[in-house]
Amino acid sequence: MKKVITYGTYDFFHEGHYRLLKRAKELGDYLIVGVTTDNYDDSRGKLNVQQDIMKRIENIKNSGLADEIIIEEYEGQKINDILKYNIDIFAIGSDWIGKFDYLKEYCEVVYLERTKGISSTELRAKNNGILSLGLVGYGRIANRFIKESKFVSGVNVEGVFGPNPISLDHFVKEHELAFYSLDYDEFLEKIDAVYIASPHLTHYEYVKKALAKGKHVLCEKPMVLSAQQSQEVYRLAKRQDCVLLEAIKTAYAPGFIRLISVAKSGLIGKIKNIDATFTKLVEGNLRELNPKHAGGSVTELASYPLLAIIKLLGQDIENTTFYSYYDSEKEIDLFTKINLEYKDAIATAKVGLGVKSEGDLIISGTKGYIYVPSPWWKTEYFEMRFENFGENKKYYQKFEGDGLRYELAEFVSMINKGNMKTYKLNPDESTKINSIIEEFLLGKNIKKI
Repeated sequence: MKKVITYGTYDFFHEGHYRLLKRAKELGDYLIVGVTTDNYDDSRGKLNVQQDIMKRIENIKNSGLADEIIIEEYEGQKINDILKYNIDIFAIGSDWIGKFDYLKEYCEVVYLERTKGISSTELRAKNNGILSLGLVGYGRIANRFIKESKFVSGVNVEGVFGPNPISLDHFVKEHELAFYSLDYDEFLEKIDAVYIASPHLTHYEYVKKALAKGKHVLCEKPMVLSAQQSQEVYRLAKRQDCVLLEAIKTAYAPGFIRLISVAKSGLIGKIKNIDATFTKLVEGNLRELNPKHAGGSVTELASYPLLAIIKLLGQDIENTTFYSYYDSEKEIDLFTKINLEYKDAIATAKVGLGVKSEGDLIISGTKGYIYVPSPWWKTEYFEMRFENFGENKKYYQKFEGDGLRYELAEFVSMINKGNMKTYKLNPDESTKINSIIEEFLLGKNIKKI
């Protein structure tokens, strides 16, 4: 008897799951299906799982495909299961090509092609809550986003839109998507929601058109480049009863959310100063360095430190000054220091694409301070420090993968719950961040160094 084993979460069991299990069963005579526990899903960074394990097991049982169902509870269990059950073939979706090659020492490993083209209409007809998502753009961040989306339950990336058919075709084949389109209107008709990861200057029009057609929108930062545009698209989203979310991934990360809560709890007293830095050195013919695509340190990176400052000190900024190292040949800023003055506090944001600095975050209060080491925008650890070292306290929180899964999970959750805004990054905060970037682009209060 040839035994086959496969594993999965199987949240909202749908046609894609059924087809994959059917192909796995056809590989042998006896199929064992491992269903992950909630704790294991959490430990491996799987987000937004909505059905409890008993319901997910019931769905597998009702499919009639599993000869035996087991529970997957911990990292490394697959090896033990293969040995325990005398498995001949380990089968898994092609999303994970290469990930489980280490199991070839114990059995044959087969990567099954994922099911393409399970339409959102079909999924919705089964009332299983799967969101059909399309991507605008096929660059570096879109590639990372696809990989991160596998860790978010309740969403399926269906297709991609862009101007280059050769690049689109390659992207679709690489990620096994159902379709690509060169026509934005046609593209929007095939999906429920859109993730926009195109160059900055294109965001505004893509967001508007998607909302006008009743599509939920998750848009990379900066979502737009002016306060007026920001207010306009948020008003449109409200009228259309659509979710509009700016994809500043840090805002939705568990460690950062905890950091903000601790800092504002009063334990370090009144916050009087914030220093937040985010720099990275980039070279070559990249979008970040291209003024025609609104490149530069502020447009590329300022959303992150401004997020921390506004979440902690609010939006009532009395004065903003920029000190900028401007490259006249590249026609962009390679480093900018942003000073923000409040009525009773000050803050500094430093960003750079051509100058490197320590990427930490320091929140200074009247009783103590909080130190978050680099890279603070992927908050995993921070320390509350006091005059008496014995009172110091350390905090730890996982930051999974590239972090894009957190913004996607929040986006899906908001849609499912009918929430038009979230406390993690509300429209007013998003608009304020974009308004500061706009001030810089308009040349207000800039001192070149």
